[in-house]
Amino acid sequence: MDSKCSVFIAASVDGFIAKKDGDIEWLNRPEYECSALNGLTYDEFMTTVDALVMGRKTLEKVLSFPDWPYEKTPVVVLSQAQVSIPAKLQSKVEVMAGDPALIVAQLAGRGLKHLYIDGGQTIQNFLAAGLINEITITRIPVLLGRGIPLFSQLGDELELRLIDSSTSDNGFVQSRYQVVV
Repeated sequence: MDSKCSVFIAASVDGFIAKKDGDIEWLNRPEYECSALNGLTYDEFMTTVDALVMGRKTLEKVLSFPDWPYEKTPVVVLSQAQVSIPAKLQSKVEVMAGDPALIVAQLAGRGLKHLYIDGGQTIQNFLAAGLINEITITRIPVLLGRGIPLFSQLGDELELRLIDSSTSDNGFVQSRYQVVV
């Protein structure tokens, strides 16, 4: 396949990407601030991405942020239902529905070869379809106890090969994996 699908995400040590209500404020605690994060930074990762593919719930969360964080990156929102896109983002956000492999092929046909896959359910759907090539997980030093899991019932075992692992002074542990096919 000419396309590459990558995951770049933070999770609690117990594997949650958000609290049950979708809250992610626990990611922004002052004690997590540090002068340098080791490993692959978000900004470095984004320079390699042609488009971001996310689910509707992830879009709803991002729309609650003070600013739109993807100014230079096309965003594709996957949803079977009607999605309301604010007028100022109409040219930056596209809604698509369908099989993940078909979506990847359609985007590749437009020259969008490296896709950033984001959002719990979207990541799981793309993993189940065998489309994820690389996963970067930054473990945040907190146990949430319950919430929205990064991985739930994938169905099949997936073998991963460690590409890199790094730690930062604030306790973040980042691991980058290649999905072995």
